[in-house]
Amino acid sequence: MWIVRLALRRPYTVLVSVLAVVLFSGLALTRLKRDVLPNIDIPVVTVIWNFPGLSADDMEKRVVFITERALSTTVNGISRIESQSTFSTGLVRVYFEEGTDIGAAIAQINAVCNTALRIMPPGITPPTILQYNASNVQVAQLTIKSDSLSEQELFDYGLNFLRLRLFTIQGLSTPAPFGGRSRQVMVDLAPRKMRARGVSAQDVVTSVANNNVILPAGQARIGGTSYDVLMNSSPATVAEFNTMPLKVANGMTVLLGDVANIHDGYAVQTNMVHVNGRRATYLSILRKSGASTLSVVDAVRDLLPSIKAGAPKGADLSIDFDQSTFVRAAIRSVLREAAIAAVLVSLMILFFLGSWRSVVIVCTSIPVALLVGVIGLFLTGQTLNLMTLGGLALAVGMLVDDATVEIENIHRNRLMGKPLTVAILDGAHQVAVPALAATLTICIVFFPVVMLEGPARYLFVSLALAVVFSMIASYLLSRTLVPSLARRLLGPQHEGESRFNRWRDRQFERLRGAHRSLLATCLARRRLFLAGGLVFSVASLLLVKVVGFDFFPSVDTGQMRLHVRAPVGTRIENTEQIVASVQAEIRRIIPADELDMINDMIGVPTFYNLAFVATDNVGEQDAEVLVQLKPKHRPSLEYMTRIRRELGEKFPDIQTYFMPADVVTQVLNFGVSSTIDVQIEGKDPEAIYGVARTMAAKIRKVPGTEDVRINQVFDHPALRLVIDRQQAMRRNIGFRDVASSVLTSLSSSQLSSPNFWVNPQNGVNYIVAAQTPIIKMASVDDLLGTAVTPAGGLVQASATAGTTTPNGSPNPNPATAGTSTFGPTATAAPILGGIARLVPAQNRASISHYTVQ
Repeated sequence: MWIVRLALRRPYTVLVSVLAVVLFSGLALTRLKRDVLPNIDIPVVTVIWNFPGLSADDMEKRVVFITERALSTTVNGISRIESQSTFSTGLVRVYFEEGTDIGAAIAQINAVCNTALRIMPPGITPPTILQYNASNVQVAQLTIKSDSLSEQELFDYGLNFLRLRLFTIQGLSTPAPFGGRSRQVMVDLAPRKMRARGVSAQDVVTSVANNNVILPAGQARIGGTSYDVLMNSSPATVAEFNTMPLKVANGMTVLLGDVANIHDGYAVQTNMVHVNGRRATYLSILRKSGASTLSVVDAVRDLLPSIKAGAPKGADLSIDFDQSTFVRAAIRSVLREAAIAAVLVSLMILFFLGSWRSVVIVCTSIPVALLVGVIGLFLTGQTLNLMTLGGLALAVGMLVDDATVEIENIHRNRLMGKPLTVAILDGAHQVAVPALAATLTICIVFFPVVMLEGPARYLFVSLALAVVFSMIASYLLSRTLVPSLARRLLGPQHEGESRFNRWRDRQFERLRGAHRSLLATCLARRRLFLAGGLVFSVASLLLVKVVGFDFFPSVDTGQMRLHVRAPVGTRIENTEQIVASVQAEIRRIIPADELDMINDMIGVPTFYNLAFVATDNVGEQDAEVLVQLKPKHRPSLEYMTRIRRELGEKFPDIQTYFMPADVVTQVLNFGVSSTIDVQIEGKDPEAIYGVARTMAAKIRKVPGTEDVRINQVFDHPALRLVIDRQQAMRRNIGFRDVASSVLTSLSSSQLSSPNFWVNPQNGVNYIVAAQTPIIKMASVDDLLGTAVTPAGGLVQASATAGTTTPNGSPNPNPATAGTSTFGPTATAAPILGGIARLVPAQNRASISHYTVQ
């Protein structure tokens, strides 16, 4: 009671305190981050290995497995390890226990990975180690397209210039561009010319490395002057690479330009993007853990005009697939529902108390209590999201109790003839303990959420805090603000004798009479009503099977994400045509007035991007199609059902399924492409794959299941190159010489022998990569015709015999190594077909591990 007496004696103190709450809550609202969900901060570190040309099997056994074994025995606090091995890339995700020092964990991972390099394939570079979070999802796409600029120009601008502008935005993260072509100085090898001049791919790589070096010369002090000595260690233009000497044969110098075409080009394209049917590239806009989706997207929009002003002429930039639109709509919807709830509460108070002054008192207490809840959320590091706003909206109805009960009791005491001050004191005293018990009872209901684990903990703790802070504030306000306002507003006369109140009392008495009659009837037929109630309760429980269970309500954001998998091994050019046909079918299904945009991403993006954006693409046969509907559209689920059915009928050879497209489902799935993820563990991959296929067939029969699939690819076509080591030894060729030449010819020299050239026009370092163009490696004969030379120099013998086709039969058109039409040369280089044969095989293109400590 002391607090009520203090409030009555110091009403201005109460008023100033309320104004302070309003002021600080306004500051908190401007600084609170706004998002769709709370920050789910489960510590995860991603380790990405990259070795171009390394098969998924070798990546698993020689890189990923070694990494998992080293991490599990060295790094502290690991909860589980998940990994995926694909062609050229190994992705390891390390999940830690809550409270783990993630900085120390990254340091331990870095140390043990550098140690493990000694037993991994020679030439592999240290891994990229990044902190990962479920909240690090794509919130928008910054699309770059043009009718005049090439794909490599768009990619180069996005990678080396546009990203530098975006990094200044707080809370934003963006990996390399998706799609486009990676700009490189390409050394396009000419196999026939190389064979004729006795040169292998490794000879070309060695020449480039020896002639394009970055070594300082120092200073020369001549006379009284100190001169900086500069060297032409690196070519000033790309054309100068063609004049680099390769070897001297018969007194003549063989130049790089004689056996290769060096030009400003691009790497072999393994990732392709289309925007509304046009080739383009885009940057994935990600928000960092703890950042606000709205702040990040708004900052990008504000910066976009200045970015466009400095963009290359002809480049068109736009923000697509903006998730902030959904976040704004969700927050706006919750606020609207909370406002409606407040209005309904006010009307109910007016109806039952019959005093507009009482309505003012109660409706002043409610928003102040909510503002105290906002301050509490700010001080505890929460954000304004669906859960916290939902908690505040939920609290609106409960906040009425404390103020309403006290006001109603004050009215009752006044009707007993007590003076206003006495009625306030007596009314507050009489309900103090019951109101406190009711408030604490509501608060204690939310206590069990602190025992939740995983994503549920982060979701429901924020909701509980919003309710508890508001409820405690509501009780304190009923002890302070409500008595002060009651003394000022209720006045000496009671309003209970108004015409409205008399009408309300008559209606209420009728309701009480009807209730009394119904109660008497029920008591007279107890057994019948008890049986009916029991039957109704049991019937209600049976509805659980109809309603079902789910972790979070599904939302319709108007976005769909379709995965398309062509027959395994399909080249990216053919996959592009298949995806174009799929998009045409989607445009036929969805009316033009409801379809906003269709984007696609074909193939596997840069390995670095895989650590940021989860994808099921494991090869050139895979594609993701993003569909954006206009605001006024029919349910997305209806279109998804039609697309599944009609694509299955029209394209029986391809596999299609839908993946999470909205930010809510992506966060709650924690990077997994489906709501239910079944993992089968074992040592024999083939046996596990058989079990998985059997289980998938059974799951498809379960009612309600859709898009059941096995993500791993076990049947990718392959050619096994079998080297005759004895035959190679007779020709003074080591196995490493063969492997190096094949790796360079097929996968380029960018990793095995990295070399860079600085473009003087823009100051960017570009990779100098030697590789045989795809068009010149289009048959078995071309592959077996690869020139091979020993590390110590060319032997004086030619190798033309023994070439075979993949089925083992003699090659009818072997690549000869006789005299050349290219002028005086050394003895022609041996070819791969003279020491090797090709046999058909199958390879696993995607391998997953799941390890629990």
